[in-house]
Amino acid sequence: MKIPRLLAPAFVFIALLGLARAADPAAHGFDPERLKRLDAVIQTEIDGQRLAGAVMIVKRDGQDVVLKAYGAHDVENAVPMRTDSIFRIASMSKAVTTVAALMLYEEGRFMLNDPVGKFIPEFAKSVVAVAPPAGSPADVKYVTVPAKRAITIRDLMTHTAGLSYGDFAAIEDYKKAKLHGWYLLDHDETIGEAMKRLATLPLSAQPGEAFNYGYGTDLLGHLVEVVSGMPLDRFFEERILKPLRMPDTGFYLPPEKAARLAVVYGREGDKLVRKEDSARTDFINGPRKLFSGGAGLYSTASDYGRFLQMLLNGGELDGVRLLSPRTVALMHVNHTGNLFGWDTKAFGLGFWVNEDPGAQGELVGVGAYGWGSAYFPQYVVDPQEKLVGLLMCQLTPTGGSNLNQRFKVTIYQALK
Repeated sequence: MKIPRLLAPAFVFIALLGLARAADPAAHGFDPERLKRLDAVIQTEIDGQRLAGAVMIVKRDGQDVVLKAYGAHDVENAVPMRTDSIFRIASMSKAVTTVAALMLYEEGRFMLNDPVGKFIPEFAKSVVAVAPPAGSPADVKYVTVPAKRAITIRDLMTHTAGLSYGDFAAIEDYKKAKLHGWYLLDHDETIGEAMKRLATLPLSAQPGEAFNYGYGTDLLGHLVEVVSGMPLDRFFEERILKPLRMPDTGFYLPPEKAARLAVVYGREGDKLVRKEDSARTDFINGPRKLFSGGAGLYSTASDYGRFLQMLLNGGELDGVRLLSPRTVALMHVNHTGNLFGWDTKAFGLGFWVNEDPGAQGELVGVGAYGWGSAYFPQYVVDPQEKLVGLLMCQLTPTGGSNLNQRFKVTIYQALK
């Protein structure tokens, strides 16, 4: 799928619009010429038909030094990407849900090491799937043993609860329960109903003994509902989104904003294939009942950039404080020891943390933290450099692209 040439003038206009709103990179410690490598890396992916379009934000000292749209929002209809295009952000929802839970923590509602079962009784006693004894029938894929300890709230924030997305020995039971994979927006039920069903399934590991990426943050979102007495969408809207002035972030998109929802493309062979648009998406046309704290939000680059700036500022933005600086600092220290084997080898409360740059071996600052999304966006927050980098796009499957990692290098190498 080739991006039409007629998009080029529109791309330039949108990019210049972004530049007009951005601060002077040189005034904020960037070499402007070297920073152009960021444009080149993204545009090369678009020119090579490996990406339809993207929006890029780089913030330093609280200012946007890059705010640009690249390529196409909708290739077939020759619609250029806009800086206010709306993106499905999947697992980048997890940081928002973690902040929501920590706000309640700061109110004294619970301790991080409290058992989840104290608030959601269905999780008071869990079992763990283990290999069947030698000589078991071939159709016996696992047996269960009692969990050695209860799942804690901190386990949910660090993905050490034993709650996966079902891809282990009990996969068939997870599929029967309609709890396989991260995507829950098409469910005609509430998150509470789904999580109560999850409680009947075995864990994939003993709590606290392994990093298992999965439904932990969805359960955390339901915990926010139980403790606050509010549905998760309302809690987000009243306590986070409105105070931070994030009008284009939420769980289910109002139909009047449908035209701004970027098309999802996937890389198949050497082609980009249209996967999902606003005419056939659960974000608009689904049951609109399940608020997935783990993977259910949509947002814009500017909205999510404000959320990240709040974290960089130690929990405050434009006079609105959501968390204390000490709580934010607790979020980006290593809580998992050596259990997290991805990226930076260290995980905090809601995202990876770069405790030791040599562990990852790539150009990301010491003390930085971040995460990404199944749709390919990625962010990095660096307190030492007072820096935020956010790439927004919609690409799945990715065809092996690692643009969501390479863009970080082009930002850091441009710092003076």
